Amino acid sequence: MGDPRDVGDVNSNLLIASGTGDSQLDEAVAQWLTWDKNPKTREQIENLLRNGRNKELRDRLCRRLTFGTAGLRSAMGAGFCYINDLTVIQSTQGMYKYLEKCFSDFKQRGFVVGYDTRGQVTSSCSSLRLAKLTAAVLLAKGVPVYLFSRYVPTPFVPYAVQQLRAVAGVMITASHNRKEDNGYKVYWENGAQITSPHDKEILKCIDECVEPWNDSWNENLADSSPLTRDPLQKICASYMEDLKKICYHRELNTKTHLKFVHTSFHGVGHDYVQLAFQTFGFQPPIPVPEQKDPDPDFSTVKCPNPEEGESVLELSLRLAEKEAARVVVATDPDADRLAVAERQENGRWKVFSGNELAALFGWWLFTCWKENRSAGADVGNVYMLATTVSSKILKAIALREGFHFEDTLPGFKWIGSRVKDLLDSGKEVLFAFEESIGFMCGTSVLDKDGVSAAVVIAEMAACLDARGRTLAQQLAEIYRTYGCHISRTSYFLCYDPATIKRIFERLRNFDLPNTYPACCGTYGVLDVRDVTTGYDSSQPDKRSVLPVSKNSQMITFTFQNGCVATLRTSGTEPKIKYYAEMCAAPEQSDTAFLEEDFEKLIDALVEHFLEPSKNGLIWRSM
Repeated sequence: MGDPRDVGDVNSNLLIASGTGDSQLDEAVAQWLTWDKNPKTREQIENLLRNGRNKELRDRLCRRLTFGTAGLRSAMGAGFCYINDLTVIQSTQGMYKYLEKCFSDFKQRGFVVGYDTRGQVTSSCSSLRLAKLTAAVLLAKGVPVYLFSRYVPTPFVPYAVQQLRAVAGVMITASHNRKEDNGYKVYWENGAQITSPHDKEILKCIDECVEPWNDSWNENLADSSPLTRDPLQKICASYMEDLKKICYHRELNTKTHLKFVHTSFHGVGHDYVQLAFQTFGFQPPIPVPEQKDPDPDFSTVKCPNPEEGESVLELSLRLAEKEAARVVVATDPDADRLAVAERQENGRWKVFSGNELAALFGWWLFTCWKENRSAGADVGNVYMLATTVSSKILKAIALREGFHFEDTLPGFKWIGSRVKDLLDSGKEVLFAFEESIGFMCGTSVLDKDGVSAAVVIAEMAACLDARGRTLAQQLAEIYRTYGCHISRTSYFLCYDPATIKRIFERLRNFDLPNTYPACCGTYGVLDVRDVTTGYDSSQPDKRSVLPVSKNSQMITFTFQNGCVATLRTSGTEPKIKYYAEMCAAPEQSDTAFLEEDFEKLIDALVEHFLEPSKNGLIWRSM
């Protein structure tokens, strides 16, 4: 018998020869069927071509993936705009070409590759396979690759990049996205997600070398090359050792009677959270058995995102009630985010928002710093950070306590890069966060990290319990001391980019061209900041202090009643998000009127600025 690949090539040549009548599409089809060696994704394109599905072919093949939030994220499947073997190979070839330009010692320092447990039978696009292909491209060019021998939390990749002095790293993950998605998350040598101009330059390099090189498809290189190194044992041990830097009450942890439940949402988190709790001296948290082991289908949850709240935490809450555990910690599938719930005296569960958890983390880490600081340590050298759409509770604490607070554009890539700059200039950074339950406790990892956050919140809860206090009670005390911060975050699904663009362009040309809204219903607008265009009415020169971000939509309105609200698009999902916050003075004990006014303003914001019924938006609460 002949080589079955020859039969496939003959069939593909026949399909190519038949054509679609569209020269651009015909060229894209020919490229795909010539370059793609994955039988399953080739077959998807061949079937579409055979059945005359030209529109779907055009959608799949005449658009390319672009770098978004620190890399690529899309559905798995055939086509240049999807995550698959070929697009990962192309991306890695572009990465190689760019890194070769940037680092003369690239082939001495190497590259880190990690992966989660996602997979898709219909496309053979498991994270492990994509990681091996990523490694193969680099190994074939003589680059040492630190390829983890098993799945790891996303934070292990940036941690390894710094620990191993690699030039960069990639994590194959789509984090908390739906099961059909996967991603290619890129970290620079500083251990932070890439920012501009690296993303644009990498994209240029990808476009210059889209045809696979010799051996780029040879995933066996990942197992056979002498340049492949497994960093798992070293990195895991080093990471757990570094966790001790933010453990302040190990002796108390060993004695606490408080019990914890942990769910890893079918992802990578179970083993690593267990080790982290052991490192802090705790008894291991009780795992949710149905969600403990990896499952790429996320079979027990509607969506694998713990940020969605009580509805997706049901199994862990019921287990906690059965086991008399007061606190539930939930890591998302790649363990870089953390959700927390606490059972109250009335038997109900409080699921903390990202902003509420940040208030607790900020208070706790600053309190621990004060109690353990060395002689001569200067509070004026201490920093905390948050993204600009997150609560300003850290700013309120900083103003009272004397440390520094900074905000950044949304996305941990901006936080990580800024933290590295501060550390390099001799500053001390205790904590940073984004409201979407992403927390950085300490600076061992310059990215959000659900593993460290889980064990820090456990230590906080244990210490508070020893004092007869709960997390919820401590949160109330923080707001009494520094001012109540009422916040609301939610989103609308919108699958039509043209609709999203129309919504934001209307806000920029509200009554007249180049004019923003002066009011929202009965609420007057004091200032407008538009980081998409670089406009900020509050600045003397009308220019935004935050960097311009033309690739995403984001407008912030400051209202005359003190509310600050931001509308922005997600960098990884088809969402329009809104974020709003009202802050009361510490002496303002009765916040009922404030909350009522806040709710009315949010209703007006949605009705007048987003017009969901007119634009076909699908609301989702958070």
